[in-house]
Amino acid sequence: MSQRADPNSASVLKTPVRAAAETTVMGILLALSLSHLLNDTIQSLLPAIYPVLKDSFQLSYAQIGTITFVFQMTGSLLQPVVGFYTDRRPKPYSLAVGMGVTLTGLVLLSQAGSFSHILMAAALVGTGSAVFHPEASRVARLASGGRHGFAQSLFQVGGNLGTSFGPLLAALVVVPHGQGSILWFSGIALLGIAVLSGVGGWYQRHLAERRARGAGHGHEHRVVLSRKRVVWAIAVLVVLMFSKFIYLVSLSNYYTFYLIDRFHVTVSHAQYALFVFLFAVAAGTIIGGPVGDRIGRKRVIWISILGVAPFSLLLPYANLPVTIALSVCIGVVLASAFPAIIVYAQELLPGNVGLVAGLFFGLAFGMAGIGAALLGGLADRTSIGFVFHACAWLPLIGLLTGFLPEVEPARARK
Repeated sequence: MSQRADPNSASVLKTPVRAAAETTVMGILLALSLSHLLNDTIQSLLPAIYPVLKDSFQLSYAQIGTITFVFQMTGSLLQPVVGFYTDRRPKPYSLAVGMGVTLTGLVLLSQAGSFSHILMAAALVGTGSAVFHPEASRVARLASGGRHGFAQSLFQVGGNLGTSFGPLLAALVVVPHGQGSILWFSGIALLGIAVLSGVGGWYQRHLAERRARGAGHGHEHRVVLSRKRVVWAIAVLVVLMFSKFIYLVSLSNYYTFYLIDRFHVTVSHAQYALFVFLFAVAAGTIIGGPVGDRIGRKRVIWISILGVAPFSLLLPYANLPVTIALSVCIGVVLASAFPAIIVYAQELLPGNVGLVAGLFFGLAFGMAGIGAALLGGLADRTSIGFVFHACAWLPLIGLLTGFLPEVEPARARK
């Protein structure tokens, strides 16, 4: 029976729920988190070995920037396309295929003999990630048993951990042993293929069970909003993503330089401080989703973006111990936003789980790449200290959260 929607307000249409569909499949969620860790470990190897590639191939900084651009833009542009396609034609084993593409890029990178080969390898690694993220996000939602925020957080925290492992592995293996040692990491990709093949088997069986019991059964609620309000809400989320990721990239890419420039610490001490920040980001990611399940995604977005402002505005004036403590607060609070944004957008656009995941993961890739280049240019023209003073104001953009409509059942906002 159809329901007429008020174009200026949201309502929730609940579909019948079967008890079996309510079960959170922890084994699948943990497998997805592990595979995300493996995928992002390989991704983070690429920028971590830039010094090795620069010396081996006598690359300019412009060529290094081109490698980043190819890698980031490949992932950014392809992810929403992949998500849109698989929303309509699910491909259970595409996750393992995507990791296979990443493996191909890794092997090519280890054997690359020219700059063009490096670019091809970067494009393949970016393509593998473009296949992985939207489809893995969809499977995480299917395995969530209705705990969508928890599932998204558990999935994403694997990626955060992988990102922090890449530089460490590069320092321990690639720097002392050279470019050819990159091939040793093919074992990571092979493990990922094995794990994702198992996930693909579960996904295929799940799809068959859903078809057998009919499309009407499942744990979903639908938000009915006018198209204008949906477009406006997505636009606000994109601006909030800009605020989050440009500020985040200022820390993840330039925090060590800032500490060395302002406090004259050693490179190793600055790296330890960066590790502390990245660990805080991983903690914030796993916290944000479950909290969103309890109090509502919109509240988490409010807290996680606007709530960073007091810490970010104080950071450029703090001494070294307080700076490190503030970075922990910033990492935990800011990182909690991304799982909430993903799930909120999926509830805005029901039936487009892969498209939404691909769009927002793609935006994250693209904004990180463009932001790093722009902030680097700004630092060259001014100073690294000026960059941190300027970026400190970005979290105030979180005030725009007030324009987001309510999209969740009342129980999630109590």
